Amino acid sequence: MRKLIIEQKASSPKVILDPEKRIYIISGESRPPDVREFYGEILIWLEEFSYHLNKSDDKKDPVIFNFNFEYFNSSSGKLILDICKILAGLHLKGLNIKVNWHFEKEDLDMLEAGKEMSRIVKFPFEYVESEIN
Repeated sequence: MRKLIIEQKASSPKVILDPEKRIYIISGESRPPDVREFYGEILIWLEEFSYHLNKSDDKKDPVIFNFNFEYFNSSSGKLILDICKILAGLHLKGLNIKVNWHFEKEDLDMLEAGKEMSRIVKFPFEYVESEIN
């Protein structure tokens, strides 16, 4: 299974999806000029990954996705929700999927955004509070 690494830019998040190292993280600000193009690559990767996971014999170890956004715009939010739907679907198929939603201690809006996404996809997230840098 190939890995997907996208370096962070001023308006787009860093993405590390590396099955070999078991690192799955999207972090930073998300307001790319072409949201569909940016997240399209991630959604395609997730579909391939879903197929790979369903065929894998090793379904016991958790696959932990980390979302660590400083900010995302509403267009990004829609596609982040699409990612969460895929992850929730994998969880429903019996795969050991976990989502960690990171937020800074004072950023209650980001916490609420994570709770809303979790509620919509009917899949419980873990909420990870960090100190403000």
